[in-house]
Amino acid sequence: MQFLSAVSLVVPEYDLAIDFYVGTLGWDLLEDLPQGNKRWVTVAPPGGQCRLVLARADNPDQHGAIGKQAGGRVGFFLTTDDFARDHAAMLTAGVTFRETPRKEPYGTVAVWEDPFGNAWDLIEPARPR
Repeated sequence: MQFLSAVSLVVPEYDLAIDFYVGTLGWDLLEDLPQGNKRWVTVAPPGGQCRLVLARADNPDQHGAIGKQAGGRVGFFLTTDDFARDHAAMLTAGVTFRETPRKEPYGTVAVWEDPFGNAWDLIEPARPR
């Protein structure tokens, strides 16, 4: 058996990223383990199946990748079972959406961004007919 367990996200500082993903979005802080001058930090939405590894940039190339890991495209997808609920909660929490919600054949979706410039989709998949 194989499954995707984690995705790495380059961030400027661990605590800034924790403040956003845990404090603003309400995700769970799963691990925050010291490793010398680095930390192993993982977060996930409550009940999430894939972790986000928050990786602090520590050289110029990594700093240059912050917010650009997907080359300007949406690189991360947050799936919800209630788009309206989560969209409203994220707006109330101050999350920036780049567009208004739209219906697509695959579901209801809107692009939002984290404070580091990464584009995300909030998506509620279409229900089978």
